[in-house]
Order: sequence, then C-alpha cells, then structure tokens
Amino acid sequence: MPLVARLGSGIPLVARDRELDRLRAALALAGEGTAGAVLLAGDAGVGKTRLVDELAAGAEDTLVLMGRCLDAGETGLPYLPFAEALSSLKDTANRPALAMLLPQLALPAEREPGTEGMIAPSLIPGRRPEQDVGQLQLFDAVLGLLGDLSERRRVLLVVEDLHWADASTRYLLSFLLSRLRSQRLLVVGTYRADDLHRSHPLRPLLSELVRLPAVDRLDLSPFNAADARRFVEALSDDLPEDVVQQVAERSEGNAFFAEELIAVATCDDRSLPSALADVLLSRVERLSAEAQHVIRVASVRGRRVRHDRLREVAGMTDIALDTALRELVQNHLLVVNDDEVYIFRHALVREAVYGDLLPGERVRLHTAYAHHLAQHLDERGAAAALAHHAFQSHDLAQALTASIKASRESERAGAPAESLQHLEKALNLWNAVPAEDRPSDVDESVLLRRASWVAGTAGQPERAVAFGRSAVKALDGQSPEDQAEVLLRLAQALSAVDGNDEEYHEVMTRAWELMRDRDPSPTRARTLAGMAALLRQQRNGTEAREFAEKAIADGEKVGAVGAVADALGTLGLLDDYVDRHEEARINFERAIEIARGVGAVNTELRARYYFGLMYYDSGQLAEAARVYNEAGERAQETGLTWSMFGLEIRILQVLVHYYVGDWDYAAWASEPPGMSVSSTVLARLAAAATHLRVSRGDLAESERMITELRKDWHRDIQIALITGGTGGELALWRGRPELAVERVADALEWTRKLGGPWALADIRIGAIGITGYADIAAKARRKRDAEAEKQAVEGGRKLAEHVRLTAKHGVPRTGSLGPEGRAWLARAMAEESRLTGPGDPELWQAAVDGFAYGLVFEQAVCRWRLAEALLGADRRDSAVEQLRLADEVATRLKAAPLQEVVASCAKRARITLRADEPVREQIDLFTPRERDVLALVASGRTNREVGEELYISEKTVSVHLSRIMAKLGASRRAEAVAIAYDRGLLE
Repeated sequence: MPLVARLGSGIPLVARDRELDRLRAALALAGEGTAGAVLLAGDAGVGKTRLVDELAAGAEDTLVLMGRCLDAGETGLPYLPFAEALSSLKDTANRPALAMLLPQLALPAEREPGTEGMIAPSLIPGRRPEQDVGQLQLFDAVLGLLGDLSERRRVLLVVEDLHWADASTRYLLSFLLSRLRSQRLLVVGTYRADDLHRSHPLRPLLSELVRLPAVDRLDLSPFNAADARRFVEALSDDLPEDVVQQVAERSEGNAFFAEELIAVATCDDRSLPSALADVLLSRVERLSAEAQHVIRVASVRGRRVRHDRLREVAGMTDIALDTALRELVQNHLLVVNDDEVYIFRHALVREAVYGDLLPGERVRLHTAYAHHLAQHLDERGAAAALAHHAFQSHDLAQALTASIKASRESERAGAPAESLQHLEKALNLWNAVPAEDRPSDVDESVLLRRASWVAGTAGQPERAVAFGRSAVKALDGQSPEDQAEVLLRLAQALSAVDGNDEEYHEVMTRAWELMRDRDPSPTRARTLAGMAALLRQQRNGTEAREFAEKAIADGEKVGAVGAVADALGTLGLLDDYVDRHEEARINFERAIEIARGVGAVNTELRARYYFGLMYYDSGQLAEAARVYNEAGERAQETGLTWSMFGLEIRILQVLVHYYVGDWDYAAWASEPPGMSVSSTVLARLAAAATHLRVSRGDLAESERMITELRKDWHRDIQIALITGGTGGELALWRGRPELAVERVADALEWTRKLGGPWALADIRIGAIGITGYADIAAKARRKRDAEAEKQAVEGGRKLAEHVRLTAKHGVPRTGSLGPEGRAWLARAMAEESRLTGPGDPELWQAAVDGFAYGLVFEQAVCRWRLAEALLGADRRDSAVEQLRLADEVATRLKAAPLQEVVASCAKRARITLRADEPVREQIDLFTPRERDVLALVASGRTNREVGEELYISEKTVSVHLSRIMAKLGASRRAEAVAIAYDRGLLE
C-alpha cells in the first residue's frame, strides 16, 4: 500500500487563530449566560469542520452535541443533524415530542388529515393556515431540552453542512436561534458558501438569521499564499520543495484540496491530476478491486451507509468486506462511527465516486438497495430511502408506493415540508404508473386532497389552494360525502388567502348543495358549520344562526363534536354582534370546553380569540388581557403559538398590553417567531411591534421596519392599517409632519381600495394625518408663510370631515362605534382645533376622557396637547396638572419621545414636572458630545475641524453625525442642522 499522507487533523491549526478566537469568545459568553450562534461560512474543503473540531476539543466543562446534514438527494429522515446530536442523551424519555427525532422513542399514533384536527372553514380571510401541530411541539421540546441541559453546564451544539439541510431542519434551526436568550448555549452552523446559488433554499433563511441579535456570521476564507504554503509544509514531512510549492499553488488555499493533492504526491506516481475530481478518483483507483467495489456501492447509498446494508448490497463475504473496509478506512476515505455506520470523510469524495459510475452500474446498485430496503420497511426512514432508490432504478411503481408511505411517516414525524415533497413525487409518478400497479387504498383525488392539507400545515397556502383545485377537478365518480370533503378542503385553503372571497363562497355553496338533502353525517355537520361561518362573515346573521343551530343538531346526533364546537363559536359571534354578551360568553365557553375535550385545538383557539375580541371591542381591556393570556398559554402548550388563531391571539396580546401600559409584556409578545412561519406572519407581528418601537423612541429602527413593511401591505390589510398610522406617528416624532401627511394619504388610499370609502380604521389614521397638518400650519405661522398655512388648514379640515363621515357611515363589527373609535374621533376633532392655534381645551379634555377606558399612552399624549391648549388659554395651573400626569406616564413607560416633548413644553412654560424639582433649563434629544458636534457643524466646520476642536478623530465625528441625522430623520448634514434649528434644538 502506498504511503498515506498525514491528515490535517494531526497537525496544529494553521492560520485560523482569529476565527478560533471569535468562536471561543462566543462560547465564553454563552458560559456566562448570553446565548449565541455563529454561522460559519466557507467553500467546500476550506476547513470548517476542522475549526469546529478544534473549538470542541478545547471546550472544557462543556457538553458538545454534533450533527451533520446529508445531501438533499439522499431522502432520509427529517431533522437528521438534530437526531444525531441528541441521540446520545439519556434524559429524553420524559419529552414524548422528541420521538419525532429519536428512534429509541415511539412515534405518536398516525394522524390522518381528518376533520376534527383540521382548520374549520370559518377562517379569517387573508390569514395563514394551520402550522403543523407536531412540528411545533417538537420545536418546543428541543428548545426545552437544550435549555435544561444548559442549566447544568455549558452546551455547544454544532450543525454541519447546512447547505444540505432539509426544510424541517432549517425551520427548527431558525426556531432555536430566534429564541436564544440567557441559556448557556452556543449554536455553530456550518455551510458551503459556494453552494448557495440564487434559488438555494438556505439563502432566504440566512438573510433572516443574520439579523437576529444573537447570531453572528463568520466567513472562513481560503488561505493566502503564505498560509497555504505553511499548511502544506506542516502536512507533509519530506516533500521536495518544488512539490510543496506546486501543491500550495494548486490548492488555492483550500485545505482539503491540499490534503488530497499531497496524498497523490506521496505515491510513486508524482504526476498531479488536472482537476480535483481526478485527484479524488486517483486515490480510489490505487485501491484494491474489492475496496473500489465497496466504495462504489457505498457512494450509491449516500454520505452515510450502515454496515449491514453495505454487506447486503455489496454481495461479499464478511472477511472480504471487512478487508476492503479496513483498506478504505486506513486510506482515510471512510471513517466509522460508534453505531456501525461508515461515512465518507468528505462529501466531495462520495460525489466523485458516484459520478464516475456507469449508468448500468448505478441502476443495478440502486435496485439492490431498493430490494434490501423493501424488506425493512418497519425501520424509520426506510420508506423515504426506498422511494429514492426505486425511482433511481426506474421502478416507478415501487417508487410511487414508497413515496406515499414516506409522506405519511414524515407527517407523523412533524415534518410537513418533507411530507409534501413525497406527495408531489407520488403525484408526478401517478400517471406514469399503470393503473394495475398503483396502490389500491388511495386514488389521485385522495393524494391531491392530502397534498392540499399538508401544504397548508407546511405554511404554503397558495400551493394548498392549487392542490385543492386539482382535487376538485378529479371529483368524478366519488360519493357526495367524499366530494363535499374535497370541497371543504378547498374552502379551507381559499379562506386563508386574500382575494378569493367569491370562489370561497361558490365552493362552500357547492358543498352545501351536495349535503342539503343527505341524512345527518359528520360531513354534513361540518358543511353546516362551514356555511354558518361563511354567512356570518357576509353579515347575514339570521341565516348564519339557522345553519349553526342545524350543525349543532346534526353534530350531536352523529357524534361530530368538532362541528358542534365550531358552530357554538359562530353563535357566540352572532350574539356578540347584537349586544347579547352574556349569551355570547356562554356559547364561547361551551365551544372552548367541548373543543378542548376532543382535542380540536384549532376550534378551541378560534373561540378563545373571538371571546377576547368581545371584551376588547367593548373596552374591557383587563378582561381581554386575561382571556388572551390564557389563550396564549393554551396555544403555547399545544404547540400552536404561530398557527392561524394562535397568531391572532399573539397580536392581540401585543396590542392589549401596549394599550394598558404593560409594555414589557408587549415587547415579549412581539418577539418574532422562527422561519417555520410565513412571511405574512412575520410582517403582521412586526407591524404590531411598531406601536411599541415608535412610542419608546427607537426611531431609526422603526424607520427601517416601517419602510420595509410598506412592501408587505399587499399581504394583509392589517399591516397597512397599523403601519399607516405608526408610520405617520414616527414622522411626527421626528419633526417631519409633511412625511406624516404623505404616509397617512398613502394608507387612506389603500383602505379605500380594499375596505371601501368608510373603513373605520380611517378614524385613527385620519386623526394622525390631521396632527400632521396642524404641525405644518404651526410651522408656517412661525415662518409667516400665509399661503402654506392656508393649504395646511384646508388639508386638515378636509381630512377631519372625512373622519366625521367615516364615523357616521362606517359599519362597526358589533353595530355601533366602540370606545376606541369614539376616542380617536375625539382626538381627531381636538387636532382639528390646532389647525389655527394652540387648540380648544374642551375638545382636548374630551379626547383625554375618551381614552380613559384604558389606552394609557394615548391618553398621556392627549394630556400633553391639553396642557398646550390650557397654556394658550392662560390656564396655567390646570396645564401644570396635565403635564405632570403626562410626564408620569411617559417616565413609567420609558416613552422617550413623549418625555421629550412634555419636558420641552414644561421648559418653555417654566413649569417643574415634579413638585420638588427645580426648573429645567435644558432638555436635549442629543448627548452632550452630539450637541457639541452639531453646534460646530452648524457654524460651518468640517468633520476634520470639528475633530480638532473636540480632540476626537474625524471618524468619531462622522459616527456622531450619523447618530444625529438618524435621530432627526435627516439624510445630509445641512438638513440635520436645518431641522435642529426648526425644532428649537439649536439656539
């Protein structure tokens, strides 16, 4: 056997001190209770694995968990790297959700896409469909396990080769990284940067992950020329100088390439191959015929192959196989782990060997693996592997059957994305397989319906609609019940996507026509409940009540308890609409109890959501907070925090707690989920969070968020309604009323297109717009610009009239304008009084009283404006009281913009905000250093001159200027100075 080169793992780490120090620093921080993650990027073979191995080897008193992803073509178990990392742990039996990962635990019972666990057709239009229950429970279980482990000692979790990660692994990784807080945990993920083409599924995930505060990216670049030579010299003992230089140059700084080139160079034949594939294969070609046969067989299975499967397919005696495997291991082509699994030392070796197989040889080996796997279908992951090998061996009938089985297994394992992939493969194969060779227990319509359901749980509502429509086209020859179930499935999918109201109505009506004259059955009960929800949505209360009562009667007769609970929830909504709140409460509580009893969690959360909304709309915010907190806990314990109604509950938790002044809770509730949710969900939650960010004064970040969210208005009208208002408020706090008016006009145009001329949200948005016009008019008066003032007054009065007409003609959900709408109407009328002066104290008092039902911050804002109006009317004592009350709230909430304007008003009026406090002489938006820089810039100094004056570097001056411009919303130095003068921030 020729001499084998010493591998890089046997020499000291070369030229990676900086990267290793960063990783060790992150691990040290994790040990102190600051969890973090590092995404290690680099080309294939650049040394990512060696670097993390070095980190793990030097991590004392640390639990190291390591797992690796496989090539996407090797259709194996979802979550494989996490299963590999956690499989050695002993304390997992008390977490049953981990059965989806760990083979030693039993999987949950098979969950068919039936009716009780599915979303009721009474979904809110435009909302995302249900996230898979098992998947989210699994995510919480993994997070909880890592958290518990980190309480005992520091944990290092390494997930390698993320470029091959399956969808479920990507979702789980995103879930974990978005929840890194105070755990003693560091997560390191590696991936090949050169594999990430434009459409690679990892690219959008990475762009989201690197924005998380706990996540850092570390690029591992190839060695430079000097370091490459050092590496080759360390790796080779006695290579000639010219060969060392040639290897260093040819490796182009890639450690693995250098190793492989040296391995060839140590043989008698010193000629260097012209391509890396030749380098890799040249090592294989020097092996014995038996070893070459074994590595070719192994390459067909994938990066990893079990010993028993390799023995079965290779067709060799045990002695011959062991001899060949020993040769492969000694030549560093394969490594063996503790559970009798052989692994290619580098994926490039496996790819080169597999690519070198002849077509017939490849098909024969895939056939052999398929034959072996067909006899072991009771093993987890065998069906998915069989589907892959059968397809590659052109046995389409077997591939079809195995794909269907693999889909069911993936769904049970909480991996809907993989389940959908298998179903799509089965549907692609269906017409290619003769009818007599297809499975007898399913047909194409069943597969389409299942694919629609799985697509919905996988967070792909548009594809769910597409599959549902295809299933409807394949309805011929089915029973009325089966046809109705397919139509109900399509109706569910349609109700989750905006712009499908007409088709949704047609599909539900068609389902009802099929069931109208049928005897009571579970399908008929579900159809009745769906019709009740549809009619309620169309504001046809009388017919909706009739259908709901019939659904309850049929459901009780045939035992369709989920349909009964769904119909009771609809009755609760109908009672709420006509102010029968006690009856509504009873129906909601019955719906919750019944749904919880049969595990219909979606229906339960729907009832809880509307139950809380009843209290919210009536102004009982404390009760609404109680209901939504209980609902949020229920959603969390069932793994449905980010399901359709779980999301609605979470958003109402943000809003209710923001309104009542519990901003820390609102901040917690507004934390983003992982990538297991759609972009619409992320955007809606981010929109709700802008209330808090703007009011707390995180102005630069708020500007970025609101600008980005403008691109998402088409996803859901709620995004436009919220950020149209908060975007205007942000511009006002930054002293840019013209931008506020522009943003309000944009939002009002959007609501007119989607909500009609009298959308009730226009009351709040319009009030903010009137504020902008009032500020523009005040600025024009200071500049003695009569024409600008006239235009602002006319614009404000026109908008105020629109607000009044909206309050008169708009149709509230419960029939009459609620306390929130009345409060914002009072605010709009008070703002109108500011168009020509300081404002009417009586109108501002009405606004203060209007928000007294619970909107703490909004009431404080109105108290500030009331104080200004009182000062304008020479009622100083009353103004003092209002300013102090406003300041008390602003201070408690840490509402920096409100604190600033209240303090500025108090300074101008020579009012102390606390009885024992002397009069403040100066309130600044800026730090003392920023004020010094701004003053010198205003005097015409350059950055260099400012730096010389203040004894700081020119770069530091630039940093201060960037912060000043961000606070003022300016894009240039001159603009920042102008805004500062305009706002009275410069004398």
